[in-house]
Amino acid sequence: MSISATFLGGAKSRLLPPSVPFRFFAAAAVFHVLMWLVLLVDADRAVSFRGGLGSTLAATHLLALGVLVATAIGASIQLLPVATRRTLHAVWPIKLVFWLTVPGTIVLIASMCMAQTSVLVAAAVIVTIGLLLFGWLLADNLRRASSLAVVGAYGWTALTALVLVAVLGTTLAINEEAAVLPNHGAVALAHLILGGFGFMGLLVLGFSHILVPMFALAAAPAKEPSLANFAVAAVALGLGTFGALIDSRDVLAAAAFAGLVAAAIHLWLMHRVLKTGMRKRLGLSFVLVRTAWVLLPVTLVVGLAALYGFAGANGATLFGFLALFGWLLTFLFAILQRIMPFLASMFVTPPGKGGTAIVAELSGAPVLKVHAVCHGLALAALAAAILLNNGTVARAGSAIGLAGALAFAWFTADVIWRMLRTK
Repeated sequence: MSISATFLGGAKSRLLPPSVPFRFFAAAAVFHVLMWLVLLVDADRAVSFRGGLGSTLAATHLLALGVLVATAIGASIQLLPVATRRTLHAVWPIKLVFWLTVPGTIVLIASMCMAQTSVLVAAAVIVTIGLLLFGWLLADNLRRASSLAVVGAYGWTALTALVLVAVLGTTLAINEEAAVLPNHGAVALAHLILGGFGFMGLLVLGFSHILVPMFALAAAPAKEPSLANFAVAAVALGLGTFGALIDSRDVLAAAAFAGLVAAAIHLWLMHRVLKTGMRKRLGLSFVLVRTAWVLLPVTLVVGLAALYGFAGANGATLFGFLALFGWLLTFLFAILQRIMPFLASMFVTPPGKGGTAIVAELSGAPVLKVHAVCHGLALAALAAAILLNNGTVARAGSAIGLAGALAFAWFTADVIWRMLRTK
């Protein structure tokens, strides 16, 4: 029996129509291409980015909202009801989430590029409404599920972070128009920490307790150390957010140390899962997963070094880059290249009845190898460009990243085309 059948077998009644999750995945693939295009144009300023309206802020939000959040919404709204065995009450609210967040993100990005603050505020409000509606849908599902204590703990805390991210994001947009904040930079850093390490980070850690054992054919990590890991991660997030808001280097350093402890425990738990799993050869996707696992503690060490001036003049920029482009983006695309074929296989005629084996056909797709190589090279080039403050190197890295994004977009289109063709 295939992994997808093991995980989703007998659960088709809890699956959304394929057009729902795949519209988020398709949007993420398009935004991914646009992100690298914008960085390619604005490479000279991106290497020393410290905030402010413009193309680099737009590229950052193309990644954060357009790629990371869209992927998280599409994956969680499909996989969590299956895992919790609790269906969504209706499909139309998640469709509404799409029509609020995706067009809202497009307008938000355009207003950042053109520095149109009045439009920026309106777009931020629209996106916030969409994110809060998604949060409500996820909260309703978590509320009705009592069997996933660890995932639930991560999920509820991630949703709390999402609310705070949305509120702070709207506040920052208003501040661009009306200058109501005493320290815009402090709130922006809290926004980054809550978004990168709070909402997205905790979702990644929480869903890893489902997805990594599923792919490795292993038991989930033990409940007690997993909950201890969650507690340390939550403390790190709280300290980081508070330290950012009060602009305290000492509190931020304490958060980084706590984060390193949480990362170490998480990596140990995941190592145990892979070691005890029945499947040892996990393919290209887990090369990316392991890369992301390495980048998580590296990001925290760079953040700690940046606090004390040991990461160069652009240390803060490097920290944000490694968190969003390195750890999170690498992990999400590693998982996305596995779950898209799995989900697609649920909506096509099975091979035993004359259909096609989508998972087998796409697991070794050459475009995924192109994406993985280009992604790795782009990360290395841009990290070097930030350290060297070199726009030319950043432009070259962005061009390589764009090639990888186009390869992944081709893969996404291929999955959708095969699914539609064989339904």
